[in-house]
Amino acid sequence: MKKQYDILVIGSGLGGLVSALILAKEGFKVCVLEKNNQYGGNLQTFSRDKLIFDTGVHYLGGLSKGQNLHHFFSYLEIIKDLDLKRMDENQYDKISFGDDVVEYPHAQGYDNFVDQLSVYFPDERENLQNYCKEIQRICNYFPRYNVIGQDKYNEEILHLNTKRFIKSITSDETLQAVLLGSNFLYGGDSENTPFYVHALTVNSYIQSAYKCLKGGSQISRLLIRKLREYGADVYKHSEVNEFVFNDNNSLASVRTKEGEEYFARQFISNIEIRSTVKLIGENRLKKSFYNRILSWEPVTSCFSVYLVLKENSVHHFNHNSYHFSSKNLVWKACEYSEENWPETYMLSCTPSNRQPEFAESLTAISYMNFDEVRAWQNTFNTIADEHERGEAYEKFKLEKAEKMIDALANKIPDLRNYIKKIYTSSPLSYRDYIGSFDGNMYGYTKTSENPLKTMVSPKTKIDNLFLTGQSVNMHGILGCTIGAFNTCAEILGKDLIDERLSKFQETHES
Repeated sequence: MKKQYDILVIGSGLGGLVSALILAKEGFKVCVLEKNNQYGGNLQTFSRDKLIFDTGVHYLGGLSKGQNLHHFFSYLEIIKDLDLKRMDENQYDKISFGDDVVEYPHAQGYDNFVDQLSVYFPDERENLQNYCKEIQRICNYFPRYNVIGQDKYNEEILHLNTKRFIKSITSDETLQAVLLGSNFLYGGDSENTPFYVHALTVNSYIQSAYKCLKGGSQISRLLIRKLREYGADVYKHSEVNEFVFNDNNSLASVRTKEGEEYFARQFISNIEIRSTVKLIGENRLKKSFYNRILSWEPVTSCFSVYLVLKENSVHHFNHNSYHFSSKNLVWKACEYSEENWPETYMLSCTPSNRQPEFAESLTAISYMNFDEVRAWQNTFNTIADEHERGEAYEKFKLEKAEKMIDALANKIPDLRNYIKKIYTSSPLSYRDYIGSFDGNMYGYTKTSENPLKTMVSPKTKIDNLFLTGQSVNMHGILGCTIGAFNTCAEILGKDLIDERLSKFQETHES
């Protein structure tokens, strides 16, 4: 039976699901195809020892009433069903360096952010206020950051460099490091990254910071439930491996590995951009565009250690910890020496259901280059397609886990006595489950020197093919959501999207 749709979305990452739901709400007949056993891309979670672990979403920003992500999620009809817990308002993140026992707080609310850091930097209050003003100003230039308005990038803003900007705000080297302390959220390179990436990332969390109870996969589950309510079809185990073109260079259909063919009037690719380009074929694209995509540098990948804890052993903390072995590392934390690994890490915990004052698990993440696992690059392993990578790989992971636990034990004395089970994931896990090139965390490296190099339009040279997702837009929950609305604006028209969002805002706020 011929499967015919108005819109076919390839990949069920956040950008794909949001795009699909926006269009399904407009009455389009929509289908989403996902290759994996689980929907959601970076929203995926996994279960071990009856506990849920997040792979990508450790906290969300901008979700309080009146803030941008709250507005987008309200329009998508999922906000009321999200199971959220607000993080510590005075310290949703804590930043520490080397053997220094001081942990510097990032607090929610601009005034509170300034107040909490002024305790440690009393002479820097005015500079901290300027920092908060500037990150808000930069965010206001970003298309759709304020839901409606500002439909073009300001090129001057794109060229602002994070390192130069932070140094212009304050000459205090410790404060510079503290302000950059959560740069793991954009790949840890504050030397080359445009300042707008830093501003967009940090600003949302200062507005409000929440944890997803029961994991980030609830976002994808709620989006899929809504999609089905609007009559959309959503299929997993459906890996697209061929694009079929009409004579006029538009897409007619896609074929899956399983031999199914799906026809549609328009297509949205939410998969890795390199994979999309390969499916289109070099002969259908300008050589300069094809080579530009292949020249992009992926953001560094990571290695994660998941610790199941013994009951009532570690007190729950309602914040994330970012630790650097030295302050200088903040400028380029993604560059590390293997012998000193982990030189930096992010640590978070999950409260126990039975005893909420205690943690039931810890998750620690540090940077890892794909080269460290390249020896096993020809192996593949997911729940849907299980394969062993061999003894050497298991030994490699165990050695890394031990090093991570050694580092964490400096922060949590006697940690080894509290551990019940250890699980790990490497760049190979991210590559296989999420489909990111070389297991990258956040798409491709953006630089202030050449910010337009890694920017592509959601509308491709193929008439009816559009792009969305972190490898073509901003990464993160907010970045991918805004990107999806911008992709749909190419299909529906910007005016229609603006009209829908503003009408919703009026009725919702009244």
